[in-house]
Amino acid sequence: MIIDWDKYYIINFLVSAAVFLTLITVKKVLIRKVSPEFFLPTLLKKTSVLYLAFAAIYIGFLDYDSSAKIRSFVDKTFLIATLLQVSVWGREFIEFSSNRYFTRNHDGSSAAAINLFNYISKTLLYITLFMLLLHNLNINVTTLITGLGVGGIAIALAVQNILGDLFASMTIVLDKPFVVGDSIKVDDFNGTIEHIGMKTTRLRSVDGEQLIFSNTDLLKSRIKNFKRMNERRVSFTVGITYETPQEKLKQIPGMIRTIIEKQHKTRFDRSHFTTFADSSLNFETVYWILGSDFNLYRDTHQAVCFELYEKFSAEGIDFAYPTQTVYQINKETTPS
Repeated sequence: MIIDWDKYYIINFLVSAAVFLTLITVKKVLIRKVSPEFFLPTLLKKTSVLYLAFAAIYIGFLDYDSSAKIRSFVDKTFLIATLLQVSVWGREFIEFSSNRYFTRNHDGSSAAAINLFNYISKTLLYITLFMLLLHNLNINVTTLITGLGVGGIAIALAVQNILGDLFASMTIVLDKPFVVGDSIKVDDFNGTIEHIGMKTTRLRSVDGEQLIFSNTDLLKSRIKNFKRMNERRVSFTVGITYETPQEKLKQIPGMIRTIIEKQHKTRFDRSHFTTFADSSLNFETVYWILGSDFNLYRDTHQAVCFELYEKFSAEGIDFAYPTQTVYQINKETTPS
């Protein structure tokens, strides 16, 4: 009995088997040798053994020309397997990249936007691969693309406000004007960031109620971020009575400077006699708190005020308050 070797494709299958074993070996070696910090080990772990088998068969039958049907079947099967595998690789790459970004920039505010980014990216990836599959299977996708374009425009117009907030959320996460835990002021509202969502951002006000802003409106507002301060500037004015002797007036800036420099985490800037007010002689003082903590600022300035009051009392210097002095002149009248 004479065996038709071409009929049974023995050589082609042997080549395919050799290629398959080589691919499996290379995959295992690279997974062990390459650092897990790189994307390659993750990509290789997500490479299906079935896909490697399809790739090996495709390579093994590259020189096979006896049957156009077999050649076409192998090509299309490998194409479908490749697109499916690329979808897995693409999905893993998107998650790997977003997770790495989230790990390096973890601030409690990125989760929602990262999930949104993953969802949009994966959807676009799957749509693109599906279109490529239809095109390579000789299916006309022009009408489908046109319909998706028109439908996409209609949907975008219908939900443009929602989409605006979604992209504003991504802008907040990427640009980071504030993060969860920051104390900010938006127009006349003060609060601490509690949550940055896909549509809204929530603040806890200093009075305890929750303030909710749409992300789009929030980015259009003027925002003060107190958490980003390295130092806090303190300016205050002290009014002294007009009856204070000149010698005492000249000593006041030095007294204030000494009191401020005694405090922890302060830097004195200036203190000057500035104004002859209606009922007081005003001294303006500026100093810096070497930190952004609000409680530190309040505690330090309170200590300055207490010591200033004690020092002025000891020196006999009186604080001014709104008063009016009436001078009455009596003129003697000549009898007629």
